[in-house]
Amino acid sequence: MDRRPTFDVNSGLTFRVRNVSPSPPVERCDMAKILFVMTGADHWTLADGTRHPTGFWGEEAVAPYRAFTAAGHEVVVATPGAVVPTVDRASLAPEVNGGQEAADAIAAELAAIPALRQPVALEKVELADYAAVFYPGGHGPMEDLAVNTDSGRLLTAALDSGKPLGVVCHGPAALLAAARPDGTSPFAGYRLTAFTNAEETQAGFADKAEWLLQDRLVALGADFQEGEPWAPYVVVDRNLITGQNPASSAPLAAELLKALS
Repeated sequence: MDRRPTFDVNSGLTFRVRNVSPSPPVERCDMAKILFVMTGADHWTLADGTRHPTGFWGEEAVAPYRAFTAAGHEVVVATPGAVVPTVDRASLAPEVNGGQEAADAIAAELAAIPALRQPVALEKVELADYAAVFYPGGHGPMEDLAVNTDSGRLLTAALDSGKPLGVVCHGPAALLAAARPDGTSPFAGYRLTAFTNAEETQAGFADKAEWLLQDRLVALGADFQEGEPWAPYVVVDRNLITGQNPASSAPLAAELLKALS
């Protein structure tokens, strides 16, 4: 992660959005409750068995939280077993935040989010209690959410409900745990994006990982869309809103807010 190109989280972002078809009609409310499903892992097991320290990526939680709460919505965090989520320390480095000042701002915003310190148990989540669902990334989801059946059931239910479902960067690893009764993926045929093989290579992990996210999503039947490495890129297909990388977090949040309005 520490070899990623520099991003300025305070700068304006340009991005492309692929909109395929309208979402099914969903009842909306002005003040909504949005569920953040976050990794409970603090490491990612590499192909050689090494445990790489990780967790969730700071910007991918902060930028959407900032946008959703500024719009008047409530955010609830859920993790497997109600574990307090661990931030990937690499995501707080100046090199990936456009300098020390921006890095400090991300850290301060994370410290000011009470929901991160009081997560609910993913196993007990009721989709009916929420107007939208959002999955931030970091390499943590590659460790736990990729094989978490409770998360898989929630994702399937959210997709089928028509409620906005946002997933960014490595968050789509959680899609691998979603399955229909016949074993097929509910996300087969959906246009989506996620952290790409090119980005994983540039980050220095492609030759160390046991598997690559882009490859797995293609294998389950998703129509994978790839933007330029590290540039904001968001794909919208019905109620599924996906972002390719950390820089896609803010534009993804904007698209989710549009779907809620």
